Amino acid sequence: MSILINQETRVVVQGITGAQGSFHAKLCRDYGTNISAGVVPGKGNTDFEGIPVYNTVAEAVKEQRVNTSIIFVPAKFAAGAIVEAIEAKLELVVCITEGIPVHDMMKIKSCLRGSKTKLIGPNCPGIISPKEKIKIGIMPANIFRPGKIGIISRSGTLTYEIAARLSKKGFGQSTCVGIGGDPIVGMDFIDCLELFDKDKETKAVVMVGEIGGSAEEETAKWISTRLTHPVVAYICGLSAPPEKRMGHAGAIISDGKGTAKEKIEALESAGIPVAKTIDEVDKKLKQVLKRGY
Repeated sequence: MSILINQETRVVVQGITGAQGSFHAKLCRDYGTNISAGVVPGKGNTDFEGIPVYNTVAEAVKEQRVNTSIIFVPAKFAAGAIVEAIEAKLELVVCITEGIPVHDMMKIKSCLRGSKTKLIGPNCPGIISPKEKIKIGIMPANIFRPGKIGIISRSGTLTYEIAARLSKKGFGQSTCVGIGGDPIVGMDFIDCLELFDKDKETKAVVMVGEIGGSAEEETAKWISTRLTHPVVAYICGLSAPPEKRMGHAGAIISDGKGTAKEKIEALESAGIPVAKTIDEVDKKLKQVLKRGY
């Protein structure tokens, strides 16, 4: 099985006529995703490659019964696009956009409280289920294989590298979720782990963290008391200098906190095997899967 998405998922692309939206909408559709509609204000009653385009998400919901959105809207308009999707009561919103101001994301988090909508991102590669043949994002689909390993990652590029290595070593994936590297995101490690833990076909989860924030430390505490599936972790940024941002807005060691060393210690204290290099991830998986899980 997969988490969050399946063959019943009907997707609307917000920003479908832009350069990134049009490019990735076609790739998602080619993979098997049901791209049912696009939304571009002012371009309603048109179409893109046979996909009907509407002025609002509410119109797309009414006409095409969409339940999921992927957002390719410029940063200064992206928060409004997310709010529109939440107000349309979509089940899932995947925001690819990078550079959304933290203040805007604080408002989004407030809007999400009490709503039925789950948000992945922003500044993320999205989500893919190789078994269900559906991707809602920008990841290179050819590296993923159907299987029973879940992946949750703050880093887009490392998601691809680890998935490619796991596929090569015979570890196919159930669902891969790139939660995004910004300081404030929608779904976090714990949200995803709770869903994976309920999925009978997922046998283990790979958690890919990086420097900055405290998400990995908080997740370690949760895993130690709640999780039934085995987890293998990889934390990047061991050599990152303090106060130097490493790619993502949230990947920065500040005031001596959020170091890779602290995160690794927290995870190992909770009994989570941590791979020191990408090449060790599949080896750690083999070890935990031999323990009778």
